[in-house]
Amino acid sequence: MLAFSAAPPRLGRFGQLCVCVVIVIILAWTLLTRTTVGTTIQQQIPVPHKAPAPGKSQHPIEDLMRQADENFQETLAKESRTIQEAELAYVVRRKHRPPPGFDLWFKFAQGKKAVIVEDFFDRIYEDLRPFWGYPPYEMRVQAHNWFFQIRIRDGRMLKHGDDVDRPWMNLWGDLIASVAQYLPDLDIPINEMDESRIVAPWEEINRLVEEGDRKRVNFPVAKIITEYRQTIIPDKERAVPSFDFAFQFDGPYWKLAAAGCHPESPARSDYKPDYNYAKPPEISPEHPAYSHEGYVANWTLAKSLCDNPSLQGLHGTFVEPLSTATTKRLFPMFGGSKLSVNNEILLPAAMYWTDDPFYSGGDWHGGEWKTKQNKAIWRGAASGGRNREENWTRFQRHRFVAMMNGTTLQEAGMSGKRPKTFTMPSYEAYQVEGTKTGSLGRWISEIADAAFVHLLCFPDTEPPFCPYTNPHYAVAEQMPMKQQYDYKYLPDIDGNSFSGRYRGFLASTSLPIKATIYNEWHDSRLVPWKHFVPMHNTFVDIYGILDYFIGSGGSPGHDNAAKNIAMSGHDWAQKVLRKEDMQVYVYRLLLEYARLVDDNREQLAYLSFAA
Repeated sequence: MLAFSAAPPRLGRFGQLCVCVVIVIILAWTLLTRTTVGTTIQQQIPVPHKAPAPGKSQHPIEDLMRQADENFQETLAKESRTIQEAELAYVVRRKHRPPPGFDLWFKFAQGKKAVIVEDFFDRIYEDLRPFWGYPPYEMRVQAHNWFFQIRIRDGRMLKHGDDVDRPWMNLWGDLIASVAQYLPDLDIPINEMDESRIVAPWEEINRLVEEGDRKRVNFPVAKIITEYRQTIIPDKERAVPSFDFAFQFDGPYWKLAAAGCHPESPARSDYKPDYNYAKPPEISPEHPAYSHEGYVANWTLAKSLCDNPSLQGLHGTFVEPLSTATTKRLFPMFGGSKLSVNNEILLPAAMYWTDDPFYSGGDWHGGEWKTKQNKAIWRGAASGGRNREENWTRFQRHRFVAMMNGTTLQEAGMSGKRPKTFTMPSYEAYQVEGTKTGSLGRWISEIADAAFVHLLCFPDTEPPFCPYTNPHYAVAEQMPMKQQYDYKYLPDIDGNSFSGRYRGFLASTSLPIKATIYNEWHDSRLVPWKHFVPMHNTFVDIYGILDYFIGSGGSPGHDNAAKNIAMSGHDWAQKVLRKEDMQVYVYRLLLEYARLVDDNREQLAYLSFAA
């Protein structure tokens, strides 16, 4: 087993004393003020940023951009540049000591020129928190018995299980192999599916979090253990308790997912077991909840199914996912994305590690802003689940492509008939000129180009067409991402789960417009309205967004504001979303996971010179 130790940096006696006093005060304060979980524990990260004050600017988007700048500056001010600062930031934010090997991790991160802000790792602690109330031995057994594993043995990566030669397993294996030499032996169970698989009931998660918080005390220095000891299952360990993964393969996914929400949440109280997916959706033209005058102000809540019951009929994940294999039984499993209620432990998505230009555009991130077409571009398959003749109008990608089709808008405006997938917007909601003059369709035709490359029927038919959607959608040729970077605006919409193009869009010199219900590893690193434009999952705000940035009805729009966000996202992605940053994140995650599955986890900690 690996032991972690390193010679501490030298400080003067007074400096050492100051750091000692600060850490002792923080640890004492932690023990005195620690409370158990409140009434709204969910598997999601609370939004740490302030919302904008209303009415300070001519347009609400300007309020949101201004507040995003302030939030980002506050984040930058938290950067840790020394091991002492990093340790102190950890103790303050986590109310606990860092894991063994924390100093070597920090040295590794510095060597990779990483921006080290403790907030960037919040996802790790949200994901792992319930497991502190879960027996470590049982976690090790469950991890060891899972079908798809990545193992670390003597500093080397090994894949284990049935049919492990899969693209995602290979990519995650390569990522973990790049940091395996620094880690103790581990069994890392992997979710090989697109969809998330674990939704433990809210009541169970709340109980485990409360129990774990009670157990996770800060031991006296004399009782601290600084080496990992039991992180895998030895051949002749004690009896293995039985565990049934108990996967459920059918039934409405909303009912399964809503069980992960608070009992008094809108998702539970508004559940409709007899939901009629054959009926076209009715989307309120009013401003969505958690918005600032119609535009997303709370990104976490905008993505949360617990707080948006209308998603039951507006997203393929809940209408009919491509595959369902969900369990209520909590056990350790790693994956690339999840809903706010899912209990997987997130890794950077496997496709973010690939060099495949299909997901990244390759080395080309796009030319100068002024050379790009002043339009929004979207290409993709009609994925999102099993779209059938009786439910296709409920799928998010079908809705978005229809809303970006000028002909559909023009026909609806002239006939007065509502479109099959969305509700026509009113002028009062976003004051877009075309909604008042009847020219919305003509305007969208000029500034947007969205099309499917494959209609993906279920049951499958001759590609790329589909008999029940052929009358409504024209199929276009695939467009490489590097060619999409010739456009200024890049909407990004969920497919079967998260969109694997998002990192590439962020790194480009174009502006991502993002709608999603999925959480990813990097969420704490990105500031909405600073690095990308958030969009509501109903897409009711898309016309207002495009009107503000591109302009309509003679208005020139706000091209410089769009450019500033695009370039801020591009520059920031080169600093915090690199492959090196994924290595730093996974190294830190697996240090914490190794502590969590160790029988001595409450006593395991990094001891600095100031301990």
